[in-house]
Amino acid sequence: MSLATRSASPTDTKTRGSGATVEFRSVVKEFPGHRALDGVDLTLKPGEFVALLGPSGCGKTTALRVLAGLEDATSGRITIDGSNVSGLPANKRDIGMVFQSYSLFPHLTVLSNVEFGLRMRKVEKDERRTRALAALEMVGLGAHAGRYAHQLSGGQQQRVALARALVTEPRVLLLDEPLSALDARVRVQLRDEIRRIQIDLGITTLFVTHDQEEALAVADRVAVMRAGTIEQIGAPEELYTRAKTSFVAEFVGLSNRLDGVIDTPGFVAVEGVTLPLIDEAAPHGAVSAYVRPEDVAFSSEGISAEVVSSSFLGSFRRTTVRLASGALVRVQHGSTTPVAVGDRVFLSFTGAPVAVKAVDAS
Repeated sequence: MSLATRSASPTDTKTRGSGATVEFRSVVKEFPGHRALDGVDLTLKPGEFVALLGPSGCGKTTALRVLAGLEDATSGRITIDGSNVSGLPANKRDIGMVFQSYSLFPHLTVLSNVEFGLRMRKVEKDERRTRALAALEMVGLGAHAGRYAHQLSGGQQQRVALARALVTEPRVLLLDEPLSALDARVRVQLRDEIRRIQIDLGITTLFVTHDQEEALAVADRVAVMRAGTIEQIGAPEELYTRAKTSFVAEFVGLSNRLDGVIDTPGFVAVEGVTLPLIDEAAPHGAVSAYVRPEDVAFSSEGISAEVVSSSFLGSFRRTTVRLASGALVRVQHGSTTPVAVGDRVFLSFTGAPVAVKAVDAS
């Protein structure tokens, strides 16, 4: 179905599932003295929105560029709907891409910028204009077709870049940190708009970001990358509540890192309290346990602590306390709970399963 005839409603599921299946199979990318991708395996299902999340240098942008054909893989295969595209140039892969920089042509109008890819594909003028105007309507810029880039805000320019990527009706959409140059309010608004459009079109999408909030908010699944490999992939809720490694527990969301000991299979003792383990097979011994702030609560008795600081965050507060051991613990609680610096309080744990890391592990 053409962009010109699609409904813009995110509840219209008839357009879903038209995206392509994308597969990375043992993909390696080496640069001189550095292996950026170290045997990456990843499958994107048709119409799925997957985010690559990780710190700078973990390989997420390299993975996206290898899929786009902007970099050649050293070894391994990348397929789109079962066809190996590893040897194809970027312009033969039928992929749309939106970069952090808007990369609009300053001498062309908004409409001409969006038409550009269609012009390169020798699409007839009337169809080209119809499709470009439909794409601009989809991103909410139909009334801005005659303007130039310098007459638009940053958020509007990024919407034009998105329309330009979508107008060719690619099989796959790649988003490389497209929101990082925008202010916070515009970033949230545009990420939600991108997700709405992606759902409506049913286009398979790979989204690179270092912002965990963005990844967790919009993706069907998130792949957390570290040193050229995928540390864990899963639904946002799974990554947050069932982090399989200490790296994921530390990188995704906030965690309190507390000393613990495993001497009973499946459980860890922390501050005299026994907590269940996410990885029930974790070996015995001294560990660091990762406890989420919302899994710590104030109580009438329990672990003694002193309030160090407290921040009001709208619907909740995040309060830092110091235990008798000297450890600092963050507690997430209702904004109406009265706390003040210097207060003596007691803590308890909710009993949610925790990730651990052996103290001698790298």
